[in-house]
Amino acid sequence: MSDRLTRRDVDRIAALAHLELTNEEAELFTRQLADILRYAERLQAVDTQDAGATWRPGESACPQRADTVRPSLNRDETLSNAPDGVAGQDRTGFFRVPRVIG
Repeated sequence: MSDRLTRRDVDRIAALAHLELTNEEAELFTRQLADILRYAERLQAVDTQDAGATWRPGESACPQRADTVRPSLNRDETLSNAPDGVAGQDRTGFFRVPRVIG
């Protein structure tokens, strides 16, 4: 599969990711992605049939602490530290955070 990776494939991937690549970047990424795919193919060829699991849930070497209820800050006290977390807003009882996406 990695031998079939083309510059056109990289251009399509870049378009899907909304990336603008220079000609030099696209050529470099074509070589690098082909190398990564060849390495992944080599890993797929490794015989792991007799390899045992190295970890299973519940077999942790670190003991887990008991889940116990402990006192914490009450809601009013916590929201008093928020700039817009007090009553009087349209939506009370929440922390207002800046919009990050769209």
